[in-house]
Amino acid sequence: MGAVARIPVAWLTAVVLVVEAVGIVFVNGVLATVVDRQQMSLAGLDTDAMFAGTWATGGVFAAYLLGCAAVLARTGLRDRRPGRFGRIVLITCAVVHAVLGALTVGLVGWTAFAVMMVIVGLVVLVLVAYEAEPRPAGRAPDEEQRAAQGPAAA
Repeated sequence: MGAVARIPVAWLTAVVLVVEAVGIVFVNGVLATVVDRQQMSLAGLDTDAMFAGTWATGGVFAAYLLGCAAVLARTGLRDRRPGRFGRIVLITCAVVHAVLGALTVGLVGWTAFAVMMVIVGLVVLVLVAYEAEPRPAGRAPDEEQRAAQGPAAA
């Protein structure tokens, strides 16, 4: 896939993850408010702990999604594949969305599953669209290492 398609896909995926992060914070805020106002308890847990835990969970997950979006935005800006850490972040993002997609089929429905699978597809597309940097022609990888070490290695 050429740069013409790679860059917009990376930016689109970043925007989708930012929107998803805002949605996660909103949903967790609604859940926290309902728990707090109804004074609900689960197995004797303190209502304030559940309120704070719901907000914290939403905040942490939103921060994770924003981090993934930052990696994608940087990838689109530089038009180069992300580094090792960035690829690990994007792979975990794809796996998390795949697992959430599998869970949403039973809890929310097929539409939510389809949305999650579109996000998985976008993240994976960014991962496979950026190929490794090509090696210089004429040298094998072990010859490059020997040349970098100098004449003592020969």
